[in-house]
Amino acid sequence: MPLFSRHALGALLLLAATAAHAQYLWIGPNGTRQYSDRPPPPGTPAGKILKAPGRPAMEPATSSETSAEPAAGSQDAASPPTLAEQEAAFRERSKARAEQERKNQEDAERSKRLAEHCAAARETQASLSSGIRVARIGPDGEKTYMSDEEKAARSEQVRRALQECR
Repeated sequence: MPLFSRHALGALLLLAATAAHAQYLWIGPNGTRQYSDRPPPPGTPAGKILKAPGRPAMEPATSSETSAEPAAGSQDAASPPTLAEQEAAFRERSKARAEQERKNQEDAERSKRLAEHCAAARETQASLSSGIRVARIGPDGEKTYMSDEEKAARSEQVRRALQECR
């Protein structure tokens, strides 16, 4: 096969491959560029579709073109947010997410402490109601046994603590 025909065949295959991969480019609802081989979702304004097969590529309106509007102080609702606005919104979302994560972590720690407290209270209740003699070690290292009155008072304290656990 002559060299010229190989190059021509290669160029033809290359052109056919690029036509098979039709690309769409549009500005998404959050202001980012979206690339896909499928058309944008229905309801996407035609002004936000930057590239489609069979249509020349367009550039989005720059901030200098949009500043020529008569009301410079008010921003058009259809125009994408500026980079500074996107950055501020990102920082707010990051701050809110960090605060929520901190709050979730505190709640998880609180739940863990409550579960440990409840388990200890249940264990104490079981030992107090078992009928065996309950001993304590005092600060001086002496072993003393609880009287029935002390056991009843302690059982009442444990009962009140267990009300929070249910």
